[in-house]
Amino acid sequence: MNNPNGLIKSAVAHLWFITVHPFEDGNRRIARALSDCMLARADGVSQRFYSMSAQIQKTSSEYYRILELAQGGDLDITLWIEWFPRSLLKAIDTSEITMDKVLQRQSFQQDLSKVSCNERQIKMIQKLIEGFERKLTTAKWSKICKCSNDSALRDINDLIKKGVLLKEEAGGRSSSYFLNLNTFK
Repeated sequence: MNNPNGLIKSAVAHLWFITVHPFEDGNRRIARALSDCMLARADGVSQRFYSMSAQIQKTSSEYYRILELAQGGDLDITLWIEWFPRSLLKAIDTSEITMDKVLQRQSFQQDLSKVSCNERQIKMIQKLIEGFERKLTTAKWSKICKCSNDSALRDINDLIKKGVLLKEEAGGRSSSYFLNLNTFK
């Protein structure tokens, strides 16, 4: 943070905006946007990869508790001013973790171009890279790729042999697979 005063200004502006509550609806969203905007100015850089707004939404119960204490009758906003930078650090930490994952996946994709894969394998690897949420099984592979279970299993075993996929610990009918993002390390 190039301007530590900008951090305090952002915290106070957020609190004041929420406290004044100028609009019937959308005050919280505007306050979060105001915080992010002021933090961007304080950073003095053209790109930011963290979001205070996302962090506030993630920890909403803590946010509301601290906000309520800060809006109490004695006008002491010390707890709020202490909470805000801690939340900012959490937002930055979350951003670093996300960036590490993005860079790891990008590196994996670049290295994967050296491995020969058929169209079905490329399609499924891309789905996995993009964040396939469920467990990947042979049945799901065959359904998504519109192929037989045998073809799906051959594709999967080929990628396991090449180190691109790993098999989950549980075996048998519940076998599932995931990307080995450390394949090319």
